[in-house]
Order: sequence, then C-alpha cells, then structure tokens
Amino acid sequence: MLVLGVDGGNTKTLALVATLDGCICGRGRAGCGDIYGAESPSAALEAVSAAVHTALEAAGAHPAQLEYGAFSLAGADWPEDFVFLEAAMRQFGFGRSVTIVNDALGALRAGSPDGCGVAVVCGTGTAIGSRAGDGRVWHSSFWQEPHGAMDLTNQALRAVYRSELGIDGPTALTERALQFFGARSVEALLHQLTARDHPRPPHIRRFVRELLDAADHGDPTARRIVQAHGAALGDYALVAARMVGLTDQPFTLALAGGVLRHSSPLLRNALVERVQHSAPGATPIESRLEPAVGALLLALEAASVPI
Repeated sequence: MLVLGVDGGNTKTLALVATLDGCICGRGRAGCGDIYGAESPSAALEAVSAAVHTALEAAGAHPAQLEYGAFSLAGADWPEDFVFLEAAMRQFGFGRSVTIVNDALGALRAGSPDGCGVAVVCGTGTAIGSRAGDGRVWHSSFWQEPHGAMDLTNQALRAVYRSELGIDGPTALTERALQFFGARSVEALLHQLTARDHPRPPHIRRFVRELLDAADHGDPTARRIVQAHGAALGDYALVAARMVGLTDQPFTLALAGGVLRHSSPLLRNALVERVQHSAPGATPIESRLEPAVGALLLALEAASVPI
C-alpha cells in the first residue's frame, strides 16, 4: 500500500510517494499547480498529474497502488475549487481516499509538530492558514493582501522610481536595480519593465533578494519596506489564529517559503514581533521540511498511521 502527498504552488509542484512507514520511495516535480495561477485550470491539473506520474515512475509503482492521496494546493480557495480538485484527483486515480487542503495547511503540517497552529508561507506568493486541535481550519486565500516576492519586488521598484523623481530620498536600491536588470539609467529600467515590446523578465521577482540584502545592510528605504511587509504578514497571522480560537493560548507559528528563508532576519522579526505583541504565547518555528512532506503526513494521518 502506498500513499501520496502533493504540494502544488505557483512556482512548482512536488509529489512524494511513500510506504506506510513513511519511507519516501518516489518523488516528482513539475510546474505551476495553481488553478488560478497557471495558464488554465487544465494546465494546473496537468502539472499535478506530471509530478505524480514522475514520482510513481521513480517508485516503480502505478496509480492503482495509491490508497491515500493528500493534495496541498494553491488555488484550493473556494468551496467549488475543492469540489473541482477532488473530482479531478479521483478521476486521475490518485488514491482511493483523496484529501484536498489549501497549500497553507500542508505547510502547517510540515512545520508544526502536531499539525496545529498558524503557518505563514512567503515565497513567490503568500499563504497563511491555521488549524486548531478541535479540527477548525482557516486559510487567507483571496483575503490575503500582503503577498510574496513579486509584491516586495514591486514595492522596491516603486521606491527606486520615486527616488529618481525626487519625491523620496536616495536609496541603495537604485544601484542594485540598475545592476540586477542591466539598465544604464532608471528611465531605461522603467522602459525595460513597462514597454509594450519588452516582456517582463521572468527573473524579476528574484530582485526581492536585493531588497532583503539592502535592508540587511541598513538602507532606510529597504528596511521600511521589509519591516512594514513583515508586520502586515503578522496582522494576517493574527487573523488566522483568531479565526480558529488560538489567540488566547500558546500556539506554533510555522514560518516557511523562500522569502522567509533569506539570511536577513528583518522580515521574520517584524512578523513575529507583530504576532507576539497580541499573542505572546505564539512560538515561531522555521519549518525544516518542504510543504510536500506536510501533504504526505496528511495522507498518512488519513490512513490512520501514527505520526
């Protein structure tokens, strides 16, 4: 008997096949698995299917051997999304029992020892979710306002443009942006990123690393952007805690995603400080496991396997 765990996000989809003792025997990777973020819902489903079949091939197995499948998916937001996704996974034959959760919940299961608490995932996008011991869950989905790498990159570029126009003061982000994008001037950079015949470079969101580095090196503008963003994420983490009744008790605050894994502590610290100001019992944990492992643990739980 085999179980399947899948994490589908905007950047990648990861699938893990394991035996009931938790031994991972196959893994697969594909592109965007978000039915809202891919070119189409069918394209997202194709990415999930490709990742699963690659994992099954690595395990020397086939779909009929999958007893339980758990899918932690960006795009599992509204009730109709869950119906759509569950029907698709059953049609694919990816488990006799299928569990669909929002991608924030897979990250929470990967980061929290008992799967309860609040998870903040800040990577390409942002997902925040919570789960209480009594089974109540909540996820931010389209309520989410501060997002991930692209949101931060846009804020940093806006600061560069405002500085160039003399609205705001100088910032180290200007030189970093010119070097990163290979532009000779701020106007040339603006043209490069907005002109009709210049498609936006696919690596644009990676400029978030330059923003975090500049903030860590003391640039006031970069620090303001990063700390304000962290505090805003903290606000939504508090909402997640309140929605499932965790605010007045100790809970795990699981932190995950590429942006939060950056070596600079500024974003993490601002987030944690905002949460602990109102919920001093929150204990931050930097998740050491991929959210796909959280999905796999959910599949094992569905199989009544002690974790």
